[in-house]
Amino acid sequence: MSETTETTTKTSSPEKSKLREKGRLMSASEIERTLVRLAHEIVEKNEGADNLGLVGIKRRGVPLAERLGKLIAGIEKRPVQTGMLDINLYRDDLTTTGPRPTVVPGEIGFDVNGRDIVLLDDVLYTGRTIRAALDALFDHGRPKSVQLLVLIDRGHRELPIQATYTGRTVPTSRREIIEVKLNEIDGQEQVLLVELVD
Repeated sequence: MSETTETTTKTSSPEKSKLREKGRLMSASEIERTLVRLAHEIVEKNEGADNLGLVGIKRRGVPLAERLGKLIAGIEKRPVQTGMLDINLYRDDLTTTGPRPTVVPGEIGFDVNGRDIVLLDDVLYTGRTIRAALDALFDHGRPKSVQLLVLIDRGHRELPIQATYTGRTVPTSRREIIEVKLNEIDGQEQVLLVELVD
């Protein structure tokens, strides 16, 4: 679950805090340029894309994985496998009495065993989403390596998790929230900084 989805849920009742837009951090063209740079970084670090697989964390990590897959395929002149990971049942902020994760073979879309996997998400905050994603990923197989790519790193880590590739680092206060809007999901393309107001 992306940070923006959590935020909407937490602030949906009228007696709770509201959100006020503070500014736009990235435009559509800035997002595109950032993804092009990240695609080149991935190819360079992995010495090509022969063993590469991109796995987007549902929701906004999925379109990021698909876009980067196309960009890397353009650089390397060969397709790159992309997949999707749903981590809802792996989150540690859900009740422990609920349903346990069920691994469906082929759910990611390709075999992760022995592959160099790049895990993608829109915002890195506490690290809990990534921890859940790693649990889910390893339930599907044993990759050779796992690298993390995030569009925005906003700090405030609660777990020792660091991104291998970062689009932009944006220092934030705990009252501030990063909202990533992607055309595939939101019908618009931008990254906003918003603040909780009472």
